[in-house]
Amino acid sequence: MRKTTGAPLEDDMERHKPPGKFAFLPWLLMISGDVQDLAKGAFPHPWLGGLGVAVFAVLYTAAVVLGLDRARLGTRTPRLLLLGVAVTAYALSLGYGGEWLMCFPVLSLAAGIVLRGNRALAFAVLGIAGSAGVIAGWHSGAENAMITGYGSVMSGMVTASVLRLFETVAELRETREELARSAVERERLRFSRDLHDLLGHTMSVIVVKAEAVRRLAPRNLEAALGQAADIEAVGRQALTEIREAVTGYREGSLTTELDRARSVLDASGITADIRQSGPPLPSQTAALLGWVVREGVTNVVRHSRAQRCVIEVRGAEDRVHLEISDDGHGVGSEPGGVPGSGGNGLKGLAERLAAGGGSLTSGPDGKRGFRLVAELPVDENDGLESDGEERAA
Repeated sequence: MRKTTGAPLEDDMERHKPPGKFAFLPWLLMISGDVQDLAKGAFPHPWLGGLGVAVFAVLYTAAVVLGLDRARLGTRTPRLLLLGVAVTAYALSLGYGGEWLMCFPVLSLAAGIVLRGNRALAFAVLGIAGSAGVIAGWHSGAENAMITGYGSVMSGMVTASVLRLFETVAELRETREELARSAVERERLRFSRDLHDLLGHTMSVIVVKAEAVRRLAPRNLEAALGQAADIEAVGRQALTEIREAVTGYREGSLTTELDRARSVLDASGITADIRQSGPPLPSQTAALLGWVVREGVTNVVRHSRAQRCVIEVRGAEDRVHLEISDDGHGVGSEPGGVPGSGGNGLKGLAERLAAGGGSLTSGPDGKRGFRLVAELPVDENDGLESDGEERAA
């Protein structure tokens, strides 16, 4: 005996295709007995009955085929065809004195297809079943009335429920695929930002350190060797950070980035003035500000040609303010520059901070220099969660 694992209904539905456009046509065989009686001459005016059967079959086929087309569902044409099926079914039943009662379950099935998902379905199916029961009871008794009415209700409601279930599963599948595509796009964007920030900063530090080695080597070999050792350390650290970025677990540290900023600014011949005040910051807030320091200092070293750079962090209970300014005259520092302009790094930072409820502004700082300002709300829950995770670990 095969053991069942209780797979979700959606998985079962995915393994089976929804009914095709012609899947419900065999239900016309329900009236085959009446057709045989008509062919044997059991009913008067057989030519008229034959015409009615042909019209009923054609209208039913057209209504079902168009009703199963989701592009046409809810349009007028399938509903008009359904109305034609209903008129023909009542004409056959009433015209032959309560015979042809099997037309009503077929009519109800067509109504379930055409009106599925519509509030009118329940009223239509109950109306068909009730009138079919009345006609059957008038001519054939109460037992036949119950059978005809019950069969009409079940054929319409079950058909509509099954089709809606298939359509819901299809919609869920499409939604799941769309969410997967969005997740991939977000991950690509995250990785591209991390890679840009990591490599841009690291290459700038290596270039600056290498220039320092070249300047110091002729006159101070010991200092040059110290700078070379820094290049090796920066390279090793970059490899570690790239691996962490690939796996998605990298988090920056504001304190670490401030220390690195002081080192790279000193190596570039720029006086570093770093100030920090306020309470300790939650890990997520500190990580975002660490990215800002990394990108801001990289831009100062690359473009500013400054003599002095000031980095100030002012924390409060509900908000933290980070400002990086220099006295250079590089790209974007002209008085006529456009505030908020910047490369891909600054745009990526602005999006990161906006996602965290913060903001990033940049532009010329007076007559000379450039200023980068970041503000973030302080999320106390983030700090509590991080502490709890550390304790749990």
